[in-house]
Amino acid sequence: MSKPNPLQINFCGVRFENPFCLSSSPVGNHAEMCARAYDAGWGGVVYKTLGLEKSFRVVMPSPRLNAYNYGDKRVIGLQNTEQITDRPIRDNLRDLAWLKKSYPNKVLISSIMGYDDEDWAELAKMSEDAGADLVELNFSCPQMAHKHAGHRVGQDFHAVEMFTRVVKNATRLPVIAKMTPNITDMVPVALAAKDGGADAISAINTIKAITNIDLDSFTPMPDIHGNSAATGFSGPAVKPIAMRFVSDLYNSKQLNLPVSAIGGIETWIDALHFLLLGATNIQVTTAIMRYGYRIVEDMIEGLTDFMNDRNIGSLDELIGQAARMIVDPSEFDTRHQVVAVVDPEKCIGCGQCFISCRDGANQAMKFNAAKRKVEVDETRCVGCLLCKHVCPVWDCISHKEVDTLTTRHAAIF
Repeated sequence: MSKPNPLQINFCGVRFENPFCLSSSPVGNHAEMCARAYDAGWGGVVYKTLGLEKSFRVVMPSPRLNAYNYGDKRVIGLQNTEQITDRPIRDNLRDLAWLKKSYPNKVLISSIMGYDDEDWAELAKMSEDAGADLVELNFSCPQMAHKHAGHRVGQDFHAVEMFTRVVKNATRLPVIAKMTPNITDMVPVALAAKDGGADAISAINTIKAITNIDLDSFTPMPDIHGNSAATGFSGPAVKPIAMRFVSDLYNSKQLNLPVSAIGGIETWIDALHFLLLGATNIQVTTAIMRYGYRIVEDMIEGLTDFMNDRNIGSLDELIGQAARMIVDPSEFDTRHQVVAVVDPEKCIGCGQCFISCRDGANQAMKFNAAKRKVEVDETRCVGCLLCKHVCPVWDCISHKEVDTLTTRHAAIF
């Protein structure tokens, strides 16, 4: 008897062999690419967003990418001016049909973007006829050259509800509404999608950003023949923002819809973070653009090993476990306080914690020049742990709980 697959999930009534999917982007631009992704082990593909050329002809700008590097760290983020597919709709529909016929046990999601009711309905019907298992509504592309599309729609609650309802009336497929992060609060627009009949939410799409400026021409990058724009930013740098939005969606008592998470996912640990914050499945683009489809092998192996080591039999046991611990700051328990603890055996005397605490915190770190070691003045330490985060020795600085703040406050004030 074969061992149950711990990574199998059910999302909107559709079975995925694992939660890992390509997100709608250049990594799923045509059938040959998606087939290689399936062969590498991805559980699903969200095909690059379809549009109708009769309504709007997509012409891509060039060059359209700029990497965000910081120090010696390369591509911690990627800015793009990519739009939806520029391939003819007939070619994309042919590819969708071939993929479903060739990989019947893999999940195929058709991403669509219309410009009016007729477009949305037609694209939904086409997707269903081509064999898609689900349809994702792109309400979120931040650089569409059409004024009634992408994130502009995603910021309009009425439009999101209306177009979602149009698609629900046009197809029997489960409908996922893809949210824009270029908004203050994602929950109200997600609720609008739910009111229109959405079965799930996906989040996030890329964040409008500017990543660099050419200091010779003073033109922001990417330099597109002398001009640029604030356009979609993705990659590891956006992960903290994406995690916040996913947890907001999961913790909304009114929404109560499954979430497909996107944003800076490169490793199985990244994926686990999103699952713990409430995601049911995972979508990836930028990491694939950097490292290729085979990253899914490490994701599958790492997550499986983690679950086996802890005797976790299903992803359902993980979903939302961390999200439940997120509260409003007004609810923090401030009765318990900590102070930093420096391990003198591991301290290398570099002084980084001393400088950071002196100039950026509470002047609680004292440098013992004779010993070339740092010591903690517990009467001044407020437990911010900036010292721990800047220390180059990973486990040199820890913390301990203290009983009272009376002595500390007296010393400071």
